[in-house]
Amino acid sequence: MDTSLYERESALSEDEQLGVVLVKSAIITIDQLSEALGRAQQRGCNLARVLIEDKLLTEEQFVATLAEQLGLEFVDLADYPVDPAAARMVTETLARRYLALPIGWWEGRLIVAMADPSNVFAIDDIRALTGAEVRQVVATAEAVTAAINKYHRKDSEAEHISAEASASSGADENDLSNIKEVHEDAPIVRLVDLLISQAVSDRASDIHIEPTGKDLRVRYRIDGVLHEIMRNPRNIQGGIISRLKVMADINIAERRIPQDGRISMNIQGRPVDLRVATLPTVHGEKIVMRVIEKQTARLRLSELGFLPANMERYEAAYSKPYGTILVTGPTGSGKSTTLYATINILNDPTKNVITVEDPVELQLDGINQIQVNMKAGLTFAAALRTILRSDPDIMLVGEIRDRETATIAVEAALTGHLVLSTLHTNDAASTPNRLIEMGVEPFLAGSALDCVVAQRLARKLCERCKQSFHPDAGQLADMGWDFSGIEMPKELFRAEGCQVCGKTGYVGRFAVHEVLNVNEEIERMIVEHAHSEDIQKAAIADGMVPLRQAGLYAVAAGATSLEEVLRVIA
Repeated sequence: MDTSLYERESALSEDEQLGVVLVKSAIITIDQLSEALGRAQQRGCNLARVLIEDKLLTEEQFVATLAEQLGLEFVDLADYPVDPAAARMVTETLARRYLALPIGWWEGRLIVAMADPSNVFAIDDIRALTGAEVRQVVATAEAVTAAINKYHRKDSEAEHISAEASASSGADENDLSNIKEVHEDAPIVRLVDLLISQAVSDRASDIHIEPTGKDLRVRYRIDGVLHEIMRNPRNIQGGIISRLKVMADINIAERRIPQDGRISMNIQGRPVDLRVATLPTVHGEKIVMRVIEKQTARLRLSELGFLPANMERYEAAYSKPYGTILVTGPTGSGKSTTLYATINILNDPTKNVITVEDPVELQLDGINQIQVNMKAGLTFAAALRTILRSDPDIMLVGEIRDRETATIAVEAALTGHLVLSTLHTNDAASTPNRLIEMGVEPFLAGSALDCVVAQRLARKLCERCKQSFHPDAGQLADMGWDFSGIEMPKELFRAEGCQVCGKTGYVGRFAVHEVLNVNEEIERMIVEHAHSEDIQKAAIADGMVPLRQAGLYAVAAGATSLEEVLRVIA
């Protein structure tokens, strides 16, 4: 391509005009444009798609360039102070149909962020609906969708439905004679559906519906931290709890003992399972729902946050044909996700993979999964004995809870099976002694145990708003920085908070691991019932990266903050 393009801009095609603007803006070079135009012709698509696919252009750069061509302003909605009242002037349906959202006012005109500013139908409909003249600005489709999700939250709608349900509910929440009518009461049904769909939109892992002395509190656990979402009138407590019990196939008349069930739904086009547990409290039944998205089952180990050295050590363990691999950590630390990701790698038509779980959280293709049923006598131990008669190659035990289960799992590993399971311990080095305390013979634990992975979940810093700073050595020392393991970094990041992350400073989570491989020395120490501190020292000498040090590596890489690592790792 030659520079004469500049001289005949008016006669250029749309792709060439876009290319000229990109070159003038120094986003790409003339040579890159020439090559990209050739590839666009070969692929039969436009220049923008080729540049984005080949990572020469981001969507933000493309939209900003398009706005410049049209003489319009480009707006980054993540940083723009959106007016919530303006955003709600159009319905969610219309906003999603046109990917257009009002974000404020300018000289008496309604500012509307649009992914396609040339859509005259969208402009006409918004003008007719709001009665205001429209000033278009351009934003990416992803940013507009995120803003619609945020400013068309269902909280206000839920509060309206809650008031409606309260007005139509009876005063006596313990009267079971009206249960049927309560279930068919549209406001209650709509309110429950809204609470669940909003939880999925907010990336919540758990929904807590808690009766108090005065009202009914709803909280979501997002990135491991509970956030209060709303409070409802107390007189709709019975209706909400009864509705959820019916959905989860739980006995609605039984309120004295804990119960559990399961709900399967399709929310926003995604299959979602809810594990429901009821808990009797002094103010009535509390319900906690664990939100399980089936796409979690397709997670790869490489996406979980393993350091390269830890990944190599763990891969060496699960690649063996037999042995015991234990993943340890507190409740909610991602143990099941790590095991599922491992099973996805090991799942092979030539292998017989059987799991026994309580409950089966995610259903995996090609794997035989057994649900524990205590009432029928199908315990972990009973299921394991049955599995051993079913010619297994790989066995996954949801959790080792007692001596019998631990002993059978260990003996299965010694007879040529690969056994994966979870255990509740604080770190990897204390796991062998925990097995021994449960009643497993030391020589069995030492021989069968091949690898222990201890893990915690830490929140990721929001890439949009994280703030860099230059750390002070004394400050880092006071906060527990391990100078012997990691050099003092020149730059660290702290959480700030913006509209994208809901002012928390964090979006999403990753796992921090320590991987202990049992070598001959550690096996001998287990047999001799050595102290966990001595096992820890031997493991570190063998190359294990301790949990805190792995967390500090993540801090040094800018993935999270030092405060977050100290929060999740003692």
